[in-house]
Amino acid sequence: MIDRQREQRVSDAFVAVADILVSDFDIIDLLQTLVEVSVTVLDVEAGGILLADDDGTLQLVASTSEQAKLVEVMQLSAGAGPCVDCFEAGQLVVVDDIAAQRDHWPRFSDEALSQGFASVFATPMRLRGEILGAMNLFRTRAGSPTTEDALLAQALTDVATIGILHERTIRDSTILAEQLQRALDTRVLIEQAKGVLAIVGPYTMDEAFTAMRDHARTHDLALRDVAQGVADRSLIGLFSISADHERRDTPR
Repeated sequence: MIDRQREQRVSDAFVAVADILVSDFDIIDLLQTLVEVSVTVLDVEAGGILLADDDGTLQLVASTSEQAKLVEVMQLSAGAGPCVDCFEAGQLVVVDDIAAQRDHWPRFSDEALSQGFASVFATPMRLRGEILGAMNLFRTRAGSPTTEDALLAQALTDVATIGILHERTIRDSTILAEQLQRALDTRVLIEQAKGVLAIVGPYTMDEAFTAMRDHARTHDLALRDVAQGVADRSLIGLFSISADHERRDTPR
């Protein structure tokens, strides 16, 4: 029996990713959308994406929760983990029981388990042998993804990867490399801005990112510019006003 609701969610997921792929699209927005819709349609609880910088070092660029981000950061600091292996091999990596793999990735395993994750699988951002990064998808219970979920995760990742690499066909490859590096730099700025909103407003770190992205989309601004405005306090008043409206509109 076909799950019509899941079918609709899958369709919506591809539309959401494709909708970002317009002229001068924001890579951070694209990758954040990719990981968010992947968690929505797949049997997972959280996800994160690592992108390679100019030196080939993986950097965190998107995550669905602070929990997933913590695991990714630990994975990077250890230089080992399923997402790193996925990137290096360019192939799907499945860990159906993180606890059982502790000897292989001790630091990653300890951090993942402490955050409540029991299994994970990673899909590469690749096209014809070129690998840009990888996406990690976490579950709070042990077990492997279904073949359907693994293929769907790869298909969603492929759409985003093709979109990024398509830029190379219409732009100089050096410019694309600069865009990817700028995306990584933007992520650092976004983290700073999230911290500012979390301190001055009634936002969690996750809500702070959503608020900035919504503002950028509504006002046709670059996410980087919004984050810069929050970080230097020039836009902070707008978010305080928005938060006040939300509090007044919330039923008590």
